[in-house]
Amino acid sequence: MSAIFVHVSDIHFGQERHQRVYIHEDVKRELIADATEVVASLSPSGVKGVLVTGDVAYSGKAEQYDVAGHWLDALADGIGCPIHQVQLVPGNHDVDREKLSVGGEHLLAYIRQGGPAEYEKVMSNDFDRATLFQRFEEYGRFSIGYKCGLDAEAKLATNLRVEVGPGRWIRFVRLNSSLLCHGAEQDDQPELVIGERQFVIPRHAGEENVVLVHHPLNWYKDAEDVRDYVRSRARVFISGHEHDPKVAIDEVAEDCDVMMLAAGAAVPFKSDDTYTHTYNVIEFDWDEAADSLVVTIHPRAWNASKTCFEADEKRLGGKNPRFTLGSPNFKKADPSIGQGEQSAAGSGSPHEQMMEVVPVEDAEGEEAAITMAVEGYDLALLRFFRDLYEGERLRILVDLDALQPGLDEEMNQGLELRLFNWLVGQNRLPEIVSMTDRLLSERKEGNA
Repeated sequence: MSAIFVHVSDIHFGQERHQRVYIHEDVKRELIADATEVVASLSPSGVKGVLVTGDVAYSGKAEQYDVAGHWLDALADGIGCPIHQVQLVPGNHDVDREKLSVGGEHLLAYIRQGGPAEYEKVMSNDFDRATLFQRFEEYGRFSIGYKCGLDAEAKLATNLRVEVGPGRWIRFVRLNSSLLCHGAEQDDQPELVIGERQFVIPRHAGEENVVLVHHPLNWYKDAEDVRDYVRSRARVFISGHEHDPKVAIDEVAEDCDVMMLAAGAAVPFKSDDTYTHTYNVIEFDWDEAADSLVVTIHPRAWNASKTCFEADEKRLGGKNPRFTLGSPNFKKADPSIGQGEQSAAGSGSPHEQMMEVVPVEDAEGEEAAITMAVEGYDLALLRFFRDLYEGERLRILVDLDALQPGLDEEMNQGLELRLFNWLVGQNRLPEIVSMTDRLLSERKEGNA
């Protein structure tokens, strides 16, 4: 029941300029071709999606996400998974720094000069929080289509879990480490804060958490508190940003480990022996005998002389990339779901592997959970938010009577999502799809 993901980080769409544009475009095409071959050599039926640990764009602009969307579609098609099966978190380059107001600059300085207490004070104020989140407007539109929208209250986000064995699951937990980024932050005197509202990671029997975040722990003012929760609540912590692939297994206690996996960059500013183009294929599996999570990393690195990706035998485990992690939450799984089911599955009764959307714990999430069960919802949501312009989305909502009389709210992505889900609940998804097709076709004809 291996669950396979292609993991990319720091792709930096929009970074390309001068002579490097041709190299970077070629590298991204070669990455898709290489990932297609690697996944095909493993277990194509186990492919579950793509993981992106930040810096999709270079400066948080709409046109950069438009290009990124086409590339992610091609990557998903190549490895054989639906194009909407992407888990992503923002990086510092997903911030549109031009949208930082004078008030926002003061908020960032206030937190930098203070710490977690000042961070919480700012995050507790709806208007202050909105000032900082405004810089993620284009990333937000892009990510919400993948059901990876930023939590409006700056809390952690978790909405997907994948079965790796009978009654054993991995749950993806997404953190935003880039909310305080301003362009000159350093790790020698950390300025970033994760905050209690994010790092109090949930614990569930039968589930081991896989945390996705952009910055490694050494970038946070509250690193010690974050580390305590990561060590006790997560089994895998995957970060990006530093462009230098590393892996370490931290033995927390007897039969309790955490993997700290730092990604390289798919497209660093320049490539050399240390900071070359890299990505990973990651397998999550279950060791029945040890009742533990197994993570196998297939690191890939750019060979400049051969101008292609190849197996990286120097980083992330090299020739021995298989790690068995002490997994206490697996041992708390429902005993009625026995380990013998795995053996029975191997004898001719295959256990169907599952991916589940995990509803968040509020009324909004319950509504979304219902509509997500509708066939075609995932793809329609992705196209509505990622591919349509704001005016086109509003036209659909108006024409399909989603804007009811008396609605007195500022139109934002959260409201758009609620109205989209309301229409789906009214069995109007086919009309949304039809109008989306028509508007995209009209735009294409107008640009011809």
